[in-house]
Amino acid sequence: MKAIQIKEYVKGPLDLQITQFPSPEPSPEQYTVAVHASSTNFFDLLQISGKYQHQPPFPWIAGHEFAGVITATPTAPSKSHPPKYNVGDKVFGAAQGTYATTVVTSEASLRPVPTGFDLVSAAGLFSTMPTSYAALVTRAKIKAGDWVLIHAAAGGVGLAAVQIAKAFGATVIATAGTQQKLDVAKSFGADYGVNYREEKWFDSVRVLTPKGRGVDIVYDPVGLIDKSMKCIAWNGRLVVIGFVGGEIESIRTNKILLKNISVMGLHWGAYSKNEPEEIENVWNGLFELFEAKKVRGTNYTDREYVGLESVPEALHALGARETWGKVVIKVPQQDGASKL
Repeated sequence: MKAIQIKEYVKGPLDLQITQFPSPEPSPEQYTVAVHASSTNFFDLLQISGKYQHQPPFPWIAGHEFAGVITATPTAPSKSHPPKYNVGDKVFGAAQGTYATTVVTSEASLRPVPTGFDLVSAAGLFSTMPTSYAALVTRAKIKAGDWVLIHAAAGGVGLAAVQIAKAFGATVIATAGTQQKLDVAKSFGADYGVNYREEKWFDSVRVLTPKGRGVDIVYDPVGLIDKSMKCIAWNGRLVVIGFVGGEIESIRTNKILLKNISVMGLHWGAYSKNEPEEIENVWNGLFELFEAKKVRGTNYTDREYVGLESVPEALHALGARETWGKVVIKVPQQDGASKL
């Protein structure tokens, strides 16, 4: 198979190279999947440079998120749990090593491609969609009538959050750093857009809300919690998703007290260890939204990336903040078959 193998850390994604070697051997409990589309993530950039908190031992294959077609099922499944998927089924999921034409992974890391989605649009669902759903629904208890401020709204998790918030009947104020990205957020349902590069963007947010009371929920993957307290309502809920802005904030706790604010985090990846029963609830809720066509894929469409050879350029564009949504690479199979 073809893959991007990491034998040593690289300075940047443009240093990545394609390697040809035998397909991975699945364990008796694993599925083998032909990868037809692979999605990029910011932590891919960290991992290939040795800066991520989870670093596989050398050598390893880069990439984490994908969609494809089952080519082999587990050879020794549990007697009480026969394989859920069959050869030929279209799935999306996560695994280490998805910048490749073949990947092996467990059943827990797979989901069926939803009705109305193709493999390319499904490739970017596995990480961003449950993160945003769990943040807004499970943690912040979003409800109809809420005003929701979504930072970095044109990013992968941001566009997922915009759609989920609208599906629950909320009014959405999106922030982004350019007018193009604000326009993208509005095309996915955001009601208003504010450029967070403006010095007092929080004032612009607050005046949009009824009687200037502020927003009910702040969804923050950037690191803008402190300034967001200037435009949050009484009993507001602040949800910390991440720190793509690069700095981890320190905040004065008296501000939390004065407005009766709840500050909460969302670490979706830790649910499998700490609250596994909630995972199915989140996915069931998401599939209801997929089937109702209230949520769609967030694929970047300004440029098409085809073939593993385009992964370095795709990751470079992602790291340079030149893209929006999920940047997905189409991965043609070596036999020429295509089920995109």
